[in-house]
Amino acid sequence: MKLHWIAALMLGLLLCSTPARGSLLVLSYHDIRDDVAPKGDPDPHAVSTGNFAQHLDWLRAHGYQAVSAQAVIDARAGSGTLPDKAVLLTFDDGLRSVYTHVFPLLRAYGWPALVAPVTSWVELPEGQAVRYGPRDYTGDDFLTWAQLREMHDSGLVEIASHSHDLHRGVDGNPFGNQIPAAVTRIWSPRDGYETAEAWHARIEADLRTSRDLIARHVGQAPQVVVWPYAAYNDVANGIARDLGMTLSFDLEGRAQGADLGLQGEQGVEQTSLASLARLLVYRNPDVRDFAGELRRDLSLDGVRAIQVDLDHVYDDDPAQVVRNVDALVQRIHDIRPSHVFLQAFSDPDGDGAAEAVYFPSRHMPVRADLFNRVAWQLRTRAQVRVFAWMPVLGFELADTALLQELQIRATGADEIPRLDPGDPRTLEVVSAIYAELATSSHFDGLLFHDDAYLRDDEIPDYGGGVAAARTRGLIDFTLALQSAAERWRPKLATARNLFARPVLEPGSEAWFAQRLEPFLAAYDYTALMAMPQLEDAADPEAWLRRLAATVVATPGGAEGTLFELQTVDWRLPAPLHGETLRAQTRLLLAAGIRHLGYYPDDFVGAHPPLPDSREAVSAREFPYLER
Repeated sequence: MKLHWIAALMLGLLLCSTPARGSLLVLSYHDIRDDVAPKGDPDPHAVSTGNFAQHLDWLRAHGYQAVSAQAVIDARAGSGTLPDKAVLLTFDDGLRSVYTHVFPLLRAYGWPALVAPVTSWVELPEGQAVRYGPRDYTGDDFLTWAQLREMHDSGLVEIASHSHDLHRGVDGNPFGNQIPAAVTRIWSPRDGYETAEAWHARIEADLRTSRDLIARHVGQAPQVVVWPYAAYNDVANGIARDLGMTLSFDLEGRAQGADLGLQGEQGVEQTSLASLARLLVYRNPDVRDFAGELRRDLSLDGVRAIQVDLDHVYDDDPAQVVRNVDALVQRIHDIRPSHVFLQAFSDPDGDGAAEAVYFPSRHMPVRADLFNRVAWQLRTRAQVRVFAWMPVLGFELADTALLQELQIRATGADEIPRLDPGDPRTLEVVSAIYAELATSSHFDGLLFHDDAYLRDDEIPDYGGGVAAARTRGLIDFTLALQSAAERWRPKLATARNLFARPVLEPGSEAWFAQRLEPFLAAYDYTALMAMPQLEDAADPEAWLRRLAATVVATPGGAEGTLFELQTVDWRLPAPLHGETLRAQTRLLLAAGIRHLGYYPDDFVGAHPPLPDSREAVSAREFPYLER
């Protein structure tokens, strides 16, 4: 079975003080024990002592040099450099095996490490237990302060904070979903959602308690915070930084510079406060699996996406909503795509603009507080990455007077109602809506809706009347929205819908303010609307071949473009036959397209049929087999 890895990274470091480049691999371990089953151990985070020792041997034999957290801090400050193949070993949660099994090996190798205990677990009272993996853990399963002090005093181990009491879930919405405590505004039936001020005070008090306990018992306050469940945001990082923890780690994210003066994915200087990512060592990999994962080219992994209407999940009857959520999650679990693009807004009249949203908002009517619940269920039960599908300009604001002032006077009768991107108030209010989404919900990325277009006769002076400048202006607008969301939900991946016509007819950029090449540079994925029936193509197969050939011939096109197919012929309207979806995905894969998706999915009527959906967009190695 293929190993499931939460995240992988090789961070390319461009240090501020020198043009020399180094690389940093950060590994995250938990429990190291002698009795871990080779495969299928009840604790998937446990690694056998033998396999761990082989990992160290392999790293040393292949030129990796172990570095301390202090070396990374120095590199961040520009006062030091990292070796070409630096590796930092980290150990989460503060389990006793770090002292009994890991520390002797660190001394034998002379390798430094970072140990991040949950301080409330170190101080666990006699008779109390923590639910940890397959069983309850007592104080005997966790490190003692004396052991932490001994490891610290050896000079090999730095002690980080893993919080005092944030390694748990709290009620994150009215439906009782347990969501990581560090980034969740706690919901209670009596008070509703926790205020921003109360959340801030809670996080600060927790991190201060953890810091002070480590300083008192170990003799040095922590410089590093390791966020439980990789859950954090820039505001939480700011709280930690004010408490002296200037370096932070999560588990997953894009390989990008983070507050280090580093180069990011697009080669652009990064200034984000986002934490450094780590590779979670999971399911006890032997040395072959370990080496294979480090050598794997993640860029070759194909995205398989389904775009989902939350309007079809919502119902006035709460009991029916529960049934709809369960049906959707089960269907996604059965198909097993890699991504779901989940609608976060409500568009019941189908005009393409948001009449309401599915998350708490002051700027938009709220149809239901539903997005966070469904996104969390999809992420945890169906094991998919969830992108929030959001409009860019198409909002029917709660402030009707402001809406009248900002709305574009469209010249076409069927145009999506949109706000004027040239008015700074539009960016201000839409950024606030994106921040509200990110504050209240857990998701992995953003899909910018197909409402982000401008006709050349709608706002003639936008971009000085130059088509390329208008295209660039809308891109910059979406990147500002990404930035607003990332303050509360860091490291968001991005995708943006692109109409097919600007790809096939580049001159039509003037009519759309869209073009493939700058989209490829700006976003992680360009979600190309590869919908021949929507475009009234006389020969759908020939149309798709031409579209695919144009994308593949564009530098970076195959790597960055997701072909989103249609499953309904809206002209009739009627569902397309499932074999059509199969045939189109086969055609595109043969043409060199890597990333595929479809819209819409009828989870109630099971269309496309499960075998067709699986063949088209399952991310499983063997999508035709029941699992």
